[in-house]
Formats: sequence, structure tokens, C-alpha cells
Amino acid sequence: QVQLAESGGGLVQPGGSLRLSCAASGSILSPNTMEWFRQVSGKQRELVATMSSYGSTNYADSVKGRFTISRDNAKSTVYLQMNSLKPEDTAVYYCSLNWRARTVVYWGKGTLVTVSS
Repeated sequence: QVQLAESGGGLVQPGGSLRLSCAASGSILSPNTMEWFRQVSGKQRELVATMSSYGSTNYADSVKGRFTISRDNAKSTVYLQMNSLKPEDTAVYYCSLNWRARTVVYWGKGTLVTVSS
């Protein structure tokens, strides 16, 4: 089994920055994809950013130009650098790891990001 542990969430003012980390442990297979999702109360979980072990990335339109996903394959860790944060970015952010076209998927427990004055 694989375990994912997110960290780095907290309270930040609009326009500020945060960096989230997610460390994976266990039996991790390659190639794989690591992703960041977010979810607010009453809404569906939203894909924020994704990055494959080959280095390809994709972002939601709402975060393009503000968020950057990166990963350290040797450490099995993915990061999300969040700049120019807006109140609408407030959510619980979840890290996920998958392979085999999402036939195998793992989730972290989430870390709360609150953007407010």
C-alpha cells in the first residue's frame, strides 16, 4: 500500500503565497502521475494540477500563471507552489498518486488552505 502525507497548508492573506508538499511512501510504481485536487464544502473535488513522472504538467484554468507543480522523483514528493492567492482558492487540498490509467489510485487526507484578510 501507498501512504500520502500533505503539509504546508495554513492561513494566508490575499496576494500571499504558500507551498504545499506531499510525501509518498510505500510500494510506488513507475511511471506514475501525482496530482493536486481541492474541495470546498458543497462542491465537487476539483483537479488543480497534475504532473507525470516524465515531467509533463497540466493546470486548471483558474490557477494557470499562479500555481506551479513540481516533483522530486527520488523522494517521491510532489509540491504545489501557490502565488497570488485569492479567497476563492480557499479549500482543502488533496494529493493523489496514480498509475495504470488510474486503475490504482491513492489519496492523502488533505491540508486546509485558507485565504482571508
